[in-house]
Amino acid sequence: MTSQQQNYVGGAWTDSDTGETFESTDPTAPDEVVAEYQHSDESDVAAAVDAAAGAREEWANTPAPQRGAILREAASELADRKEELTELLTREEGKTHAEAGGEVQRAIDIFYYYAEKTRDLGGTRKSASGGGTDLYTVSQPVGVAALVTPWNYPIAIPAWKLAPALAAGNTAVLKPAEDAPGTALAIVGALDEAGLPDGVANVVTGFGDVGAALVEHDDVDLVSFTGSAEVGHEVYETATADGKRAQCEMGGKNATVVAESAAVEEAADIVANGAFGVTGQACTACSRAIVHESVHDEFVEAVVARAEAIDVGPGDEYDMGPQVSESELQGTLDYVDVAQEEGATLETGGGKPEGDRFGDGYYVEPTVFTDVESDYRIAQEEVFGPVLAVVEVSDFEEALATANDSQYGLSASVVTADHGEAERFVTEVEAGVAKVNAKTTGLELHVPFGGFKQSSTETWREQGDAGLDFYTIDRTVYDAF
Repeated sequence: MTSQQQNYVGGAWTDSDTGETFESTDPTAPDEVVAEYQHSDESDVAAAVDAAAGAREEWANTPAPQRGAILREAASELADRKEELTELLTREEGKTHAEAGGEVQRAIDIFYYYAEKTRDLGGTRKSASGGGTDLYTVSQPVGVAALVTPWNYPIAIPAWKLAPALAAGNTAVLKPAEDAPGTALAIVGALDEAGLPDGVANVVTGFGDVGAALVEHDDVDLVSFTGSAEVGHEVYETATADGKRAQCEMGGKNATVVAESAAVEEAADIVANGAFGVTGQACTACSRAIVHESVHDEFVEAVVARAEAIDVGPGDEYDMGPQVSESELQGTLDYVDVAQEEGATLETGGGKPEGDRFGDGYYVEPTVFTDVESDYRIAQEEVFGPVLAVVEVSDFEEALATANDSQYGLSASVVTADHGEAERFVTEVEAGVAKVNAKTTGLELHVPFGGFKQSSTETWREQGDAGLDFYTIDRTVYDAF
C-alpha cells in the first residue's frame, strides 16, 4: 500500500489546504508509486512561515549547546534509520544502494558536525584603543530561513542547509524537490523525535509555485537555494529585491585536465568515477575531459573501456542506476543528438540500454564523445547525465584556457605528475573547488563549498564554518565601564 506523507508545520504533521496530493515514482519502474505527498499552495507556505516566525525568539534565545544537543539526537535518530532511508532514497531518486547509503551517512555526519559547532558559537573579543572599554562581538541568528533544495541529493543538501541554520539559532521552512521529497521529511521527523520545539523547522511539499511563495514571503529573512542556474538567478533577484540575505548554488560544467605527464590509467579512473558516478546527476560531475594530445588516444581507449564495464540496472544490484525522471532522461538523449549534429564522435553509449531488467526505467548508457570543440553545446551546457565530452589540446596553456572557457565555475580537477602545473591549475582555474589528482565530485563537509561565475551568486559559501556565517549576523559591543 502506498504511504501518504504529510507536511510538517508548527510541530504537527498536517495535510495541505488544497486537499490534493502528488506521487513520487520509482525511476527503475515508473509505474510503481513510492509515496504520495501533499500538493501544497501559498496558504500552506504562509502557515509554515507563521510557525517559524512564532518560534524564532525562543529558539534564538536557547543556549547554543542545547540546540546542539537536539541536532545530535536527530543525527542519532537518522543513524538508527539509515538502512530504511537508504532504500527510500534509492527508490525515489535512483541512486545505487552504495551511493544512497553514502549520502544518508553524509546527512548524519553533517548533523553531528554542526551539533558540535554549537559549542564554538558566540563572538570574538578585541582590544579597544583606549582603556576602560570592553570591545567584543556577539553572533546572533538572522531570522526565518527559506530553504529550497534539489532532487539529486535529496537528504544531504537539506541537511547541509538545515543543520547550520538551526545550530545558529534560526528557524526554517524547507521546500524539497518534488521528485524525491521523502528523505527530507525524514530529517524533520528525526528532529521532532529529538525534541525540537514546535515551529522551529517546517517542511511543505509541492512544486515550483510553493518555492516561489516561500522566497517571496515578507516574514522570510534569508533564502538558500540549490538548483538550476536559470531558476537560481530568479530566486536571487526576487529575494534580494526584498532585502533578504540570499545564497544560490547552481549548475556546473566541470572539467578534468589530463596533462601530458598524467598516468593514463589513473586519469581514466578519476574521470570515469567523476563522470558516471551517481548517473552523472551531480552538479560537480565531470562532464569535460581536457586531454593533452600526446596521451589522448590512450586515454580515450581507457575511459571508454571503463564506461563499457559499468553494469547498469536497478540500484540495489548494479553499478549505475537510472536517471530520476523521464524529462531528465530525454534531456540527456537530446544532448546526444545535438553532439552528433555538431560533429562530435560517439565513442560509446548514447542510448537506452536494452534488456528485460530495464523495463520502462529511465536508463541511459554511460556515454563518451570525442572530437569535441570547446564551443560545442556538449562542452558548454550542463547535461546532468552520464555524458563525457573529451576535448583534445596541444599543451597545458591551452588546457587551462579550455577549462576556463565556460559560463560555469563549480568544480575542476587536474591529473598531472608536474607539481608546477598543479600549482598553476589551482591558482588560475576559475572554479570554487579545485582538485589535484582527484575526481571533481566528492566534498568534505568541514570546508567551504560554492562556485564561481554562473555556478553561484558568489555571496556566501555553504558547509564548514562558512555554512554558519550565512546564518549569523554580528553585533559589535562597546562596553565602557
